[in-house]
Amino acid sequence: MKESQATSPFLLDISRLLSRSGASVPTGIDRVELAYARYLLAHVSEQTRFCAMHPIGVMGMIDQATARRFIQALELQWGQSGSGRPAARLCGAINRGLFWHRPAAMAPGTIYLNVSHHHLTRPKVVGAFLRQTGARFVVMIHDLIPIDYPEYSRPREPARHEIRLKTVARYADSIIVPSHYVKETVCRHLTELSVDIPVHAVLHGVDAPHLHTRTMELDASLRDQLKGRPYFVCLGTIEPRKNHLLLLNVWRRLVEQAPSSAPVLVIVGKRGWENENILDLLDRAPALKGHVIECQSLPDTMVQTLLKGSSGLLFPSFVEGFGLPLAEALSLGVPALCSDIPVLREVGGYAASYLDPLDGPAWLDAIMHYAASGCDRTDHTLQTESFCTLSWEESVAQALSLIQ
Repeated sequence: MKESQATSPFLLDISRLLSRSGASVPTGIDRVELAYARYLLAHVSEQTRFCAMHPIGVMGMIDQATARRFIQALELQWGQSGSGRPAARLCGAINRGLFWHRPAAMAPGTIYLNVSHHHLTRPKVVGAFLRQTGARFVVMIHDLIPIDYPEYSRPREPARHEIRLKTVARYADSIIVPSHYVKETVCRHLTELSVDIPVHAVLHGVDAPHLHTRTMELDASLRDQLKGRPYFVCLGTIEPRKNHLLLLNVWRRLVEQAPSSAPVLVIVGKRGWENENILDLLDRAPALKGHVIECQSLPDTMVQTLLKGSSGLLFPSFVEGFGLPLAEALSLGVPALCSDIPVLREVGGYAASYLDPLDGPAWLDAIMHYAASGCDRTDHTLQTESFCTLSWEESVAQALSLIQ
């Protein structure tokens, strides 16, 4: 979508990015909001304005020059794992300005775009903002996991997600979702609420492989722990639905069977919630010492280096809304073993290998095969070469064209 082709002004909510400005690495939802901000600034800047919610719960406007500086600072910060926290320094000034730059009527046809779920638990704030601006409301629903699978969520989250869904059902003019799997679940819930809202499935993007030109060497500590051994990578917050428990039990068996030749498991992600058994294994299981490595805050460039040198990505989740780690690994030509669930089939197509997330022996056999010193990776490379997905630019452009 070129600037001259845009037919609607956009008002992008970057509340999520502001709230995450102190973080050293981005989450999946952070990446989505950042991708939309980058695209709008690059392609439809003359028709784009920015807004966010002040910490006290009122909406305010952000001038484009300030928003651009913040987005650039955030990209720098996350690309270098929090180096100097430049975005965090800008955030305070932006929040102060939000209180004084209150929303007013927007140009006719303006689309208020919220792609992060942020403050959807405050329906009165959303409703007041829409009345003040006169904008159409387009929202992204990343998943309904807290509602459909409450056992994988923090105790209060299912009720909070119900409020978010009802806010969307009441106010949204259109909905974007990251997969057809999520579209099916959203449409089912909207039907139960007797609401008919257009739902558009647009797969998330990944940066094209040729853009991965700036890499970062693994730090000395991580290199020392790997000791030149084959290793696998698991990306994502340590939480029950990610099924780390399966991998840790598999790794204990691998070490028991061949302690000197067992591969290493590198878990990249912070520790989450409701996972005492997993943390007990990580902290206290003697067999896993030296064979399982935790990395909580690696910059994207180092994660790319780590993936490229690995025997493969492991992604045994029970449920996902999309599966960015899978798409990112396959885009780099890295073999992937993942759960045989509909959404990961949708994302990975024929390029990944799929296993039942409860079949520990199958995972053990596949991991041993991929890690074997004599295993020819050619077949796996040819398999990943069949992977075809959208770039972030293509993903955002497709979504914006659907909601015009």
